[in-house]
Amino acid sequence: MLRVTSRPSVVRMSTEPPAPPTLAPIAERVAAPAHLPLPEVDGLVWRSLTLEDAPALFGLTAAVEEHDQHPFRTSLEETEEMFEGEWRDLARDTLVGLDADGEPRAYASVDTRPGDASVVRAFVQGAVHPRWRGRGVGRQVLAWSTGRARQLLAASGKELPARIAGYVQDDDASECRLFEAAGYTANRYYSTLRRDLSLPVPEVALGDGLRVVPWSPELDEATRLAHNDAFRDHWGSEPATPESWVHGRSMFAPEWSVLVVDDVAPAPGAVDGSESVSETPNGAAPALITAGGPVVAGYLLSGRYEQDWPVAGYSSGYTETLGVRREYRGRRIALALLSAGMAAYQAGGVEYAELDVDTENPSGAHGLYASLGYEKKDGSRMYSIEL
Repeated sequence: MLRVTSRPSVVRMSTEPPAPPTLAPIAERVAAPAHLPLPEVDGLVWRSLTLEDAPALFGLTAAVEEHDQHPFRTSLEETEEMFEGEWRDLARDTLVGLDADGEPRAYASVDTRPGDASVVRAFVQGAVHPRWRGRGVGRQVLAWSTGRARQLLAASGKELPARIAGYVQDDDASECRLFEAAGYTANRYYSTLRRDLSLPVPEVALGDGLRVVPWSPELDEATRLAHNDAFRDHWGSEPATPESWVHGRSMFAPEWSVLVVDDVAPAPGAVDGSESVSETPNGAAPALITAGGPVVAGYLLSGRYEQDWPVAGYSSGYTETLGVRREYRGRRIALALLSAGMAAYQAGGVEYAELDVDTENPSGAHGLYASLGYEKKDGSRMYSIEL
């Protein structure tokens, strides 16, 4: 199965590698094909996906995840999210192979995000039903996906470094071989960590003016701005636009999401809510844009994936994203957020806290998580073609 994870990884602190001194025009670098041949598989007819296909696609995905013994299960709501986003062109960016009974047996989806400002990216995702493997279907589906990704990157017109990427579980040897045979390289590795919530959760005191508050819709735009500031120097991260920020929230758990806000007047150069806010190309400056109200200094957003619990054998709260603004680092805010998040999970009656982290994270995050009792559960990797 080719899958773009629907669960953003927790803070990835490493810095994006510097771009080459000079880049050829993106249209030249990505070498987009003028024509995309459809896969040729006896017994399958190919067309684009539509929203009406979501229930059947959910069934295909469930069959793949069960057969491949993935440590997660994709919900119908998550499947439906694949069809959402004003930037998506389903007629050109998706493909499904139907058998004689009209059942989907393979699919592909290629997605981009509108906010990319330093690296323009295209993500490939797909799956082949276990009974249809061994016929070259996966190879052809990935070839189509890669070609469409090249077309999207060229059409972006962004003269930036470019990346085609897909995510694979570490123990999925056949899918790893599939990506490698298609010219992809495993460029990033991630660990899923879990923490037993029967252990005590530390209480963390913050400095004057800082306080932990529940996430609320009124503070969500300020949280997006904080996210763009926190992640602007992190490998693999690009600014979230207002549209992409709220995309993919079917499993969002607001009752398990917390913020640290600063009630003290913003620093010089900040913008208050009465003025118009204009973000820089990286989506983050001026440094203390507030969107009105208090400054969000840090945030922890959580997901509730109950469909995973029977597979895992325990219930859990999942930390989707954790970030702290640059100006507030070194003030125990990440520790306070993690502690508050774990306390919220405990109050919700679940047994474990979970999160993902980049294994090359040089920020000390691994030490922080280990000190709180987090241990590795499993891992995944990002395969990519860098252009």
